[in-house]
Amino acid sequence: MGLLEKLEAIEKRYDELTHLMVEPEVVNDIARVQTLAKEQSSIEDLVARYRELKSVEDGLNEARQMLEGERDEEMAGLVRDEIETLRGKQDKLLEGIKFALLPKDPNDDKNVILEIRAGAGGDEAGLFASDLFRMYFRYAESRNWKVEVIDKNETGIGGFKEIVAEIRGKGAYSRLKYESGVHRVQRVPVTESGGRIHTSTATVAVLPEVEEVEVDVNSDDLRIDVFCSGGAGGQNVNKVATAIRITHIPTGMVVTCQDERSQLKNKLKAMAVLRARLYDIEAQKQQQEVSSTRRLQVGTGDRSEKIRTYNFPQDRVTDHRIGMTVHNLPAVLEGQIGELLDAIATADQADKLESQLAVA
Repeated sequence: MGLLEKLEAIEKRYDELTHLMVEPEVVNDIARVQTLAKEQSSIEDLVARYRELKSVEDGLNEARQMLEGERDEEMAGLVRDEIETLRGKQDKLLEGIKFALLPKDPNDDKNVILEIRAGAGGDEAGLFASDLFRMYFRYAESRNWKVEVIDKNETGIGGFKEIVAEIRGKGAYSRLKYESGVHRVQRVPVTESGGRIHTSTATVAVLPEVEEVEVDVNSDDLRIDVFCSGGAGGQNVNKVATAIRITHIPTGMVVTCQDERSQLKNKLKAMAVLRARLYDIEAQKQQQEVSSTRRLQVGTGDRSEKIRTYNFPQDRVTDHRIGMTVHNLPAVLEGQIGELLDAIATADQADKLESQLAVA
């Protein structure tokens, strides 16, 4: 099926859904109406683009007919300008439609489990991990998303050996999913008296939050320990045992949650992290099977891939996957990362489109 035939079929389905939702036997079935409305909403933008494309093409045909019979050179020049403008709109609409037709990531609308771990660099790596968490926290604030810390292991000087948080908000995963990988910082550490530039790293993992039905976790595979919450330096924060440690025996995976005062809430949060990690393991296996067709590998989420460098002496942030460098590093660390995220998402879409065309 060609592009136009596919678009016509989608438009026909959109109109069919409009008629279905007002039929008497459907109107009174709330669940059916919601299902149909969700389907219609998923193709609404594409249908609007297609209709605009048809309008532009009608305008092009009219302008070409006018040009054929036009004797006045000045008027003919105006018509040619109009044709050129409409061609530009046509090309732009076609490009947007091709991207819109790419398969949608089913996780894009989900909330996020964000995990940041200090890597090489000792205390400086822990401070960098803290900087990264603040960056994502500020970005989430700018989009009115809610951030809740699930677990953290502090270094005692303001850094984190590890911090796990949940970010809740519309489209959170679609915006942050490309952040997984190794982040590198180059700067003079506050802990360095000699003024030498050090290179430190931190690893970021962005996991989609998944429902129980999406990941089957056998309760017999779990060991659950309850203990008192601890703070920096190991002191007990709570006298009542509310912190939860869940060990997934088949994989050896351990998840801890002690941020809530309620044992039940901590258990629910820990299970959410466990499901997200198990889901990610399977997703990584599937990704490796198809990644050979990808050129940029932007969306692979390879945990060992160095994706970005934050260079303080040169006031620059460089994303190595797309070769993009932006300046004003302090603003980036305060959460102004929209420009970077847009560019990476665009590059990934272009890569997917190229792969799809190559297969087709």
